Amino acid sequence: MATSAQARRAEVLRALIEEHNYRYYVLDDPTIPDAGYDALFRELQALEAAHPELVVPESPTQRVGGAPVPAFGTVRHEQPMLSLDNAFTEEEVRAFDRRVRERLGTEEEVAYSAEPKLDGLAVSLVYEAGRLVRAATRGDGFVGEDVTHNVRTIRALPVRLRGDRLPDRLEVRGEVYMPRAGFALLNERLAAEGGKPFVNPRNAAAGSLRQLDPRITATRPLAFFAYGIGSHAGGALPDTHSETLVRLRDWGLPVSPDVARVVGVEACLDYQRRLGERRRALPYEVDGVVYKVDSCAQQEALGYVSRAPRFAVAHKFPAEEQTTVVEAVEFQVGRTGALTPVARLRPVFVGGVTVSNATLHNMDELGRKDVRPGDTVVIRRAGDVIPEVVRVLPEQRPAGARSVRLPDRCPVCGSEVVRPEGEAIARCAGGLACAAQRREALRHFASRRALDIQGLGTQLVEQLVTLDLVTDPADLFALDAATLAGLERLGERSAAKLVAAIAASRETTLDRFLYALGIPEVGDSTARVLARHFGSLDALVNADEAALTSVPDVGPVMAGRITAFFRQPRNLAVIARLRSAGVHWPETGPAPPAEAPAGPVAGRSFVLTGTLPNLAREAARERIEAAGGRVAGSVSKRTDYVVAGADPGSKLARALELGIAVLDEDGLLRLLAGDGPAS
Repeated sequence: MATSAQARRAEVLRALIEEHNYRYYVLDDPTIPDAGYDALFRELQALEAAHPELVVPESPTQRVGGAPVPAFGTVRHEQPMLSLDNAFTEEEVRAFDRRVRERLGTEEEVAYSAEPKLDGLAVSLVYEAGRLVRAATRGDGFVGEDVTHNVRTIRALPVRLRGDRLPDRLEVRGEVYMPRAGFALLNERLAAEGGKPFVNPRNAAAGSLRQLDPRITATRPLAFFAYGIGSHAGGALPDTHSETLVRLRDWGLPVSPDVARVVGVEACLDYQRRLGERRRALPYEVDGVVYKVDSCAQQEALGYVSRAPRFAVAHKFPAEEQTTVVEAVEFQVGRTGALTPVARLRPVFVGGVTVSNATLHNMDELGRKDVRPGDTVVIRRAGDVIPEVVRVLPEQRPAGARSVRLPDRCPVCGSEVVRPEGEAIARCAGGLACAAQRREALRHFASRRALDIQGLGTQLVEQLVTLDLVTDPADLFALDAATLAGLERLGERSAAKLVAAIAASRETTLDRFLYALGIPEVGDSTARVLARHFGSLDALVNADEAALTSVPDVGPVMAGRITAFFRQPRNLAVIARLRSAGVHWPETGPAPPAEAPAGPVAGRSFVLTGTLPNLAREAARERIEAAGGRVAGSVSKRTDYVVAGADPGSKLARALELGIAVLDEDGLLRLLAGDGPAS
């Protein structure tokens, strides 16, 4: 049993260690060398080891982590952790400032808190009576993962707040990140141990925080900066955001030393320029800055829209660029036979990712940029996500570099390549005789929004095509368990489950079936519109172009594609075989005339392309339709908006060609909330 003197010594040691942690991590002003700190820590470890009754949960020695957890629990945030609107240009920042002043009804310059936008992982920390009781990731903004056991291992983060003016309950918002130096040392250690190094500090931070074994997290050099408060109970908070950050620092929470209070939009822009000049010298990764209206009363008056506050904006730094060499330009063949030129690059590290390929979209884009094998090119990860060839450096072009020509024959099957006059996309004429198209057609047919055949993945499709077991989707329904069980990595049990999944897919809906057929230009949105309009497959098959163009969002080009598809005897034969195999759906007859839609985007037509950062495609569609809009599958002159996410493809190029307004996810959400022009 520990004596009272030993108990007092343990308490003194804990207080000393936490004081030194505060001076080191929060004030950046250590008063003892590392060796002195280590001596105090070892003394406390020895004392607690000899007298386990002295151990308390907030002891610095407990940051080594406990036993692994079986899985992360979920936490519903008391207040949503909203995302921020992005600004990429100075004009967009000025527009943000103008909206703020208009809503506040003032022409005076507004005071802002300007802060680095860390490239880490957002977390919520809940303190009760000054003690850390819960930590959760941002998740989808409403529900996150419980990572309390891992967050407690981060030495920079107090498990007990300092001071005596503490709220009864306090939710702190902040960013877990990995400093550059710690990231370099971690990768060196992983390489020495034969492990796989992390690509960038953000991935390292996220991977470390989401370890099921907190003892692993404890070995990772994670750090934390607080940037705000969510909910709180008991006690008054400061009147400004900048004063709130000072209060958080006083309570023992690390806050970025690079935050500043600035007045007016020009001061904001100057802050961003100065931080950008220091970006590479900072001890942590940043991808921009954040401006927040400093007055808490003004923040409350401005309020929120959808998933973002009106009083804050993230001003992103320009996308990172690097130069590399084009080693070859090859052509990939997609589901509809479209040939896409792809630049094969000498691998280059851009924005935290090694890039070795970049799409050139189509022949028009390839010709406009005049990309040739051997060229030195500038590569950019647009929005720090999408690799693209920005431009060629012609002064470094090697002698004899030849322009890339569209191949006459498909690189996969040797069929003729056709490119209708006036169109940007060239296609292989081989249809399902082309193995590339067949593979993609089968993957598409079985995909979730089509017939949703569980278990029919890429590798299995590859085997079925290579072995000529399936030449078109109708052949899937003739497969039996004995045949499938003989394939690589597919045992009897898995084969039986797949046969059952194929059988279950026979019962479907007309819109899913139309989408599964892979008709050029017809996405799942258009398939739904066609099914609702015609009500039966036969009515659609027999429709002429005039009847098709009377359907909302079906223009002349799409109408031509649809009629051409149903004129092909091969396609009609596949449809007949599918129906003979038992694929069926309820047919309803033509839909009655729809009532005029209501909502902020009533009557407007949208096309979705690429991957949005937070909204799944179906969720985006539902929100648009709930606001009175329509979602089409292809871009035409009737399209009002194109919503583009990561890797948008040719739809974005078509929108730019036609002069159609392009929105990102945040712009879409503002529009749907009625916070932007719908014209």
